[in-house]
Amino acid sequence: MRKTLIAGNWKMNGSTEMVENLINGVVEGSKKLLKVSTAVCPPYVYIPMVTAATKGSAVGVGSQNISTQASGAFTGEISTSMVKDFGCQYSIIGHSERRTLYGETNEVVAEKFKVVKEAGLIPIFCIGETLEERESNVTEDVLMKQLDAVFAVNGDNAYADCVIAYEPVWAIGTGKTASPEQAQDAHAFIRQHIAKINADNAAAVQILYGGSMNPGNAENLLAQEDIDGGLIGGASLKTEDFMAICQAGE
Repeated sequence: MRKTLIAGNWKMNGSTEMVENLINGVVEGSKKLLKVSTAVCPPYVYIPMVTAATKGSAVGVGSQNISTQASGAFTGEISTSMVKDFGCQYSIIGHSERRTLYGETNEVVAEKFKVVKEAGLIPIFCIGETLEERESNVTEDVLMKQLDAVFAVNGDNAYADCVIAYEPVWAIGTGKTASPEQAQDAHAFIRQHIAKINADNAAAVQILYGGSMNPGNAENLLAQEDIDGGLIGGASLKTEDFMAICQAGE
């Protein structure tokens, strides 16, 4: 049975004081959870602080991005070995902001997926459609291309030990949310498409919803059969809101 995962993507937010208060609150709140796992993905500079605070707890830690390179003359990049050195277990791959603002293609994302898996980290692989794509009724085509790019580089067993985050781009940071039915349809399609290649992976993979999940809509979203958790943006920056979403999964 798939366990619910609630992961916080802090994006480019934080200060030493804020991070200390936030992570201490998440660690304390997570002690009360029985059915839900938690993880947080802070900005790179706060990873050492967060992994120190979560040591010995059930809270996982991930990076928000990763380089395809192992080391070398790549100014500003961070490698898998570096984030592992500080205790990360996860890495977000292919977030829509990386795709739209920084030009990461499906092929680049698939290569990042590969280096994350080879390093023994768990990719949180983000996929989703824009508003224009949804209104053009090509959502499934977009998702299929994003999924297939990873299969092409990583083989038929690509989605073993992996987390997928479905994030409708039109619902990120906009306050708009896919209805539970819309989200479930997309999650079910993702699982069904993976099952065509590897049924075992499809049954086991956690698929999170990543489009403005908050304490008000979390319960209805998490009640859907194929929604296994959430990748939380703005609501992950407030301990009370983040933990309320976690409690909705209990």
